[in-house]
Amino acid sequence: MPSVLIDALKKQKYHIVGKHSAVKKCKWVHEALVNGRACYKEKFYGIKTHRCMQMTPALFYCTQQCLFCWRAQNTDLKVSWNELDEPFWDAPDLIVQESFKAHRETLSGYKGHAKANKIKFTEAMMPKHVAISLAGEPTFYEHIGELISTYHKKGLTTFLVSNGTLPKRLASLREEPTQLYISCCAPNEEIFNVLCRPQVQGAWSRLNETLALLKSFRCPTVIRLTLVKNYNMKHVEEYAKLIEKATPTYIEAKAYMHVGFSTHRLSHLNMPEHSEICSFATALSETTGYQIVDESRESRVVLLSKHGKPKRFETH
Repeated sequence: MPSVLIDALKKQKYHIVGKHSAVKKCKWVHEALVNGRACYKEKFYGIKTHRCMQMTPALFYCTQQCLFCWRAQNTDLKVSWNELDEPFWDAPDLIVQESFKAHRETLSGYKGHAKANKIKFTEAMMPKHVAISLAGEPTFYEHIGELISTYHKKGLTTFLVSNGTLPKRLASLREEPTQLYISCCAPNEEIFNVLCRPQVQGAWSRLNETLALLKSFRCPTVIRLTLVKNYNMKHVEEYAKLIEKATPTYIEAKAYMHVGFSTHRLSHLNMPEHSEICSFATALSETTGYQIVDESRESRVVLLSKHGKPKRFETH
C-alpha cells in the first residue's frame, strides 16, 4: 500500500492490524468513558458503548467507492491502489488476537484520564462486542465467517455491516453474525451508480440478490439507509419495494455525517438534519408498514420495526 495512504490512516487514528485489517476507537467510546453518554447501538440494542470494538478485516478493499464513505479512496489522496486485488489473507485467529491488542492500545491513555470512569475503563479493556464495519467491505475478506466464529468463541457479540455486493460470500457464511446489516443506500440503479460508484460488474443486481437472501438468515437483519441530502432522499415507494424483497427485522434511516475522507467528496450541506430524517422515516413507515420504534437525535438516526421494540443484546 502507498506510504501516503498508510500515513493518512495513522493520522486519523487507525491502528493497522496485520496486512489488511484495522481497529479505530469510535468517538462514542470516548463519550461513554468521559461523559457517560451512549451511542445509538446501546439505546436501540443494548450494546454497551464502552465495551464495543470497531474493526475491519478489509481496510484497503471495497467493491464500491461511495461518495458518503469516510474511508480513504483512490481519488482522495492522489495515490492509487487496486481495491479489488485480494491479498494473501491473514488468519482469523491472528486478526482477533491483534485486534484486541490494538483496541487496548487505543484506550490506554484513559487509565490516567482525570474524567474517565475507572470502572468503565476496566471493562472497556475487555470488549464484549465487535462492530465489523469501520472501512472497506468486510465480506471481501475470504474468511469472514471464520472471523465471526472466532469472535463468538471469545464471548463477543458481532454486528456485521455489508454493502451486499458479494451475496455468495454472505450465503456461505460458516457462522452468522449476531446481527447483520445491509447498506441499501439508493432506491434505484441510476442513483446507486452515482452515489455508491460500484467497482464490480452487476453490483445493483448483486445487491438485490442479497436483499432476497436476507429472509433466510436466522439472526436479526437490518437494512441501513445512509441518507444524503440532494442525492437519495426521494422515491420512498422504490425503497419500499426493496424492503419488501428483504423483509428485514429492522430498518435504520440514518443521516450521512460529514466526517473522514467523505469531506473530500461532499459538502456539509449534504448532511440532513434530524428533522429531515424523521420526515423521511415517517413516509417510509406509512409506505412499508414498519413502525417507528426509536430514534437518536445525536446520531440523526431513526429505527423502524414490524416487531415492536428491538431485541437487546446486553453486553455486561
